[in-house]
Amino acid sequence: MSEIDYGIDAWGHGLVTVLPNGDVGLLDPLAPDGAAVALPMIVRDLRDRGIRTPIQLRVQSFLDFGLRRLCEAFARTMESLSYRGPYRGVFPIKVNQQSEVVGRIAEVGQQYNYGLEAGSKPELIVALAQPLAREALVICNGIKDDEFIRLAILSRKIGFNTIIVLESLKEFEIVRAVSEELGIKPLLGVRVKLTQTVTGKWEASSGDRSTFGLGTFEVVQLIDRLTETGYLDCLVLQHNHLGSQVPNVIDVRRTVTEACRFFVELCRMGVPLKYLDMGGGLGIDYTGEKRSTENSVNYTVEEYCFAILETVAYAMDEAGLPHPAIVTESGRFVTALSSTLIFDILDATYYDVVDKPAADPGDHHYLTYLLAVESYLEPKRLQECYNDAAYYRDEMRALFRRGQLDLRQMARAERAFLYTLSRIAAMDREHDGPGELHDKLDQYVDHYHGNFSLFQSLPDVWAIDQIHPIVPLQRLNETPKRRAVLNDITCDSDGKIDRFVLADGLHNSLPVHDLKDDEEYYIGVFFVGAYQETLGDLHNLFGDANVVTIVLDGQGGFHVEHEVEGDRISEVLSYVEYDPQDMLGAFRKRVDKAVAVGDVSAEERRVLIGAYKDSLAGYTYFE
Repeated sequence: MSEIDYGIDAWGHGLVTVLPNGDVGLLDPLAPDGAAVALPMIVRDLRDRGIRTPIQLRVQSFLDFGLRRLCEAFARTMESLSYRGPYRGVFPIKVNQQSEVVGRIAEVGQQYNYGLEAGSKPELIVALAQPLAREALVICNGIKDDEFIRLAILSRKIGFNTIIVLESLKEFEIVRAVSEELGIKPLLGVRVKLTQTVTGKWEASSGDRSTFGLGTFEVVQLIDRLTETGYLDCLVLQHNHLGSQVPNVIDVRRTVTEACRFFVELCRMGVPLKYLDMGGGLGIDYTGEKRSTENSVNYTVEEYCFAILETVAYAMDEAGLPHPAIVTESGRFVTALSSTLIFDILDATYYDVVDKPAADPGDHHYLTYLLAVESYLEPKRLQECYNDAAYYRDEMRALFRRGQLDLRQMARAERAFLYTLSRIAAMDREHDGPGELHDKLDQYVDHYHGNFSLFQSLPDVWAIDQIHPIVPLQRLNETPKRRAVLNDITCDSDGKIDRFVLADGLHNSLPVHDLKDDEEYYIGVFFVGAYQETLGDLHNLFGDANVVTIVLDGQGGFHVEHEVEGDRISEVLSYVEYDPQDMLGAFRKRVDKAVAVGDVSAEERRVLIGAYKDSLAGYTYFE
């Protein structure tokens, strides 16, 4: 196998492995004795069917696994603690709004009474079209208008347990007006702002300065108003938001402890609470570090369940109250592992030179000195050699800018510098030179150009420095000789990935293999099932990638369960208010004018218009 350890055993969650032939394979968590399925084989098979990269590959059993593992972890922990309330998890639709995902969660979740969370009218419409179990909840969060509230209240008439979570005092007055108009009492919740904050990327969304919910004095005002208007019996749920991707389980315990104090006090005030909703927070270990960092967590799902249930059980027993139903909104945990973005590498920009430029009598003396650096290159002088090479190169650049050096001499100087740098880097890898030198050498890694849009398919990588495991999908039985950053297909300098997970931590470059002319080189970005599929934008008018859901057959093969073609260029143009037919008409007129004056022949007209039509119907990515 390769000497490079990409850390798959640490971050793979038992879903990803390396096969003896060097291919990355997928393992079915619901069929642990089944054979692994090679990802390159899947990509080639899909290509033969006409499905080209980039591909968002969703594995159905991975999605099922996330939901089952969460619900069953709560069930086991409740049994071990003799917890006397049920678990009523809900999936926040905002995490992944794709119909295939939401529908599958609703279907598999029936046996667990698993529900949905809607933060907008469109999401509520989606939720009410799903086959939820009778005991499942539909939690309505976010800012709501009359129409949203009316639909939520009316849905109770057909058996939905739809709970409207109040985000403000004003919102209750809207609910009350709609309720009285319809003559139907609602089920209500209240989002309580806790003072406890959590660590991690979303620290600002926790605590009493968070965006949504009611502070302590507002909660008391709401209870008084509910009592005054006769709606106190409608308030059945307390909602508390921990944040997303909480890295430290101690933060979970502390937040739940404070939430329990509110719950107990509200019950003592006569509020008939039945549900304690601890919101999101359950994190994913993206890096395999198993530590309290922004992209990892220091706990398992079982430890998370125990932290919540033990804390709630103790608080309720001490207060002499029944154990409430526990609600969590763990969307990231359920969906993140289910999808992988796969793209091919189109080209590479190399920053090494294998052959040393020959000396020439006409060389500037700085170039002569630069070529001589290799003569005293040895492990203890690595930093010195780099400093000398960089100095001579920079001085020659200054001479070129002042017109004292011609282009050919400057090109030889750049080539000599890259050659010297490659020799320094090779010795540094062998002898592990000083840390400062590592940082300098990282600036000269190769650029591998991938057939994807960072802004469309991996927006969190660009926006919030989210780390996803990234690995070449083939040749892992070969030692990669290069290190690279990954550039996307957009013409934007921000369109690159330069943070990667390896077994020994995070690095600024990814070990990669030399590209072969007769072989495609695929890269996989793992665990992108949460948020990434719906947050992307149309930067450079690159649209959605092809999306394929597969089912692993346990015999080393698979079958396609569902396919959604990526955006055609005509579709993307219509999103930004262009009419493809109008554009074709305008182009045709321009061509006809050229025909009329003899610049274009009739045959050329056919070719031009045909090329324009073909492009309108084409995939936005490289074909």
